[in-house]
Amino acid sequence: MMNLLASFIPAQASHFAADIDRLYFFLIGVSMFFTILIGMLVIYFVIRFRRRSDDERPAPTKDIVALEIGWTIIPLVLVIIMFVWGAALFYKQWRPPADAMEILVTGKKWMWKMQHPSGRSEINDLTVPVGRPIRLTMTSEDVIHSFFVPAFRTKADVVPGRYTSSWFLPTEKGSFHLFCAEYCGAEHSLMKGWVHVVSEEEYEAWARGDDTDVAMLTPVEAGQRLFNELGCVVCHNPASGAMGPHLAGLFGSEVRLNTGRSVIADEEYIRESILEPMAKITEGYQPIMPTYKGQVSETQVMHLIAYIRSLSEE
Repeated sequence: MMNLLASFIPAQASHFAADIDRLYFFLIGVSMFFTILIGMLVIYFVIRFRRRSDDERPAPTKDIVALEIGWTIIPLVLVIIMFVWGAALFYKQWRPPADAMEILVTGKKWMWKMQHPSGRSEINDLTVPVGRPIRLTMTSEDVIHSFFVPAFRTKADVVPGRYTSSWFLPTEKGSFHLFCAEYCGAEHSLMKGWVHVVSEEEYEAWARGDDTDVAMLTPVEAGQRLFNELGCVVCHNPASGAMGPHLAGLFGSEVRLNTGRSVIADEEYIRESILEPMAKITEGYQPIMPTYKGQVSETQVMHLIAYIRSLSEE
C-alpha cells in the first residue's frame, strides 16, 4: 500500500512536508466520508420513500431538534479543526527563522536564476545544504511565474514588480524536481529544473567555487559596486547637507514622508525608491532623485537592496 502511495505522492523532503500531507489526507478523508454518506442516504431515501401508488399521501414530518443540532455542530467542529490546523501550518510555512540562509531568485521567460550569499549563481538548478533553513527572496522580470518544489510542499507565485518570500528546511539529500506552476508563455513547460540537496561540507566547497576559477561577487559586494558605479554615493552620504538621506541604519527603520505619514523601509519600499523615486518622498528632502527604471535589472535591484540592508547590519 505504501509503495502504491509513493508512486503518486512526491517524497517528503522538507521538515513541514509530512505536516502538510497529514492535513491534506484529513481533508480528503472528511470529503470522502461525507460524499459516500450523502450518496448512500440519497439512494436509501429514494428507495425508502418512493411513491408506491398514485393516491398515496406521505405522512406528516416532524422536527427532530437533536438531529438539527447534530448536523449543525458536527460540521462546525470539523470546519474549526480544519481552519486552526491550516492556519497553524500556514504560519509555520510562511515565517522563516531568523538564521535562514537567503538565496535570491529571479524568474524570467523561461528560466530560474538563483544567486547564493557567496555570489555563486545557478540557472534552473538550486544547490542547498541539508538541515539548514533556506529563505528564497523572489521576483520576476516579465510575467507571473510560480516556484514549485513538490517534494518540499512549497509553492509561491513570483510576481513582477514585487518580492515574494518562501522558505523550507530540506531534510533529505538528493535531487528534487523544480517547476514553474503558473502558465507563463509558449515555453512554460520547459521552465523547470532541480533542487540539489547536499551535505554541509559539499555545499561549502561548492559555494566557495572550489570547482571553478570564475571570480564571484556576493550580492552585497555586487550591490556596493553598482551603488558606486551609478553615482548613488554622491547624494547618499553621511555628510551634513547631503541631497539624499543617509542609508546606514535605513533598512527596517521607520521613514517619515513629506505627506506626514510613515512607512517601513523594507524591500518593497527600497525597490520602489530606486525605480519610482517620486512615489514616496522622504521628509526634509527634495524630489530630485532620478529613476533607474530600465537601467538596472531586477537582479541588480536585489543586489542594491542587499547592500543597503548590510549597512544596517554593521
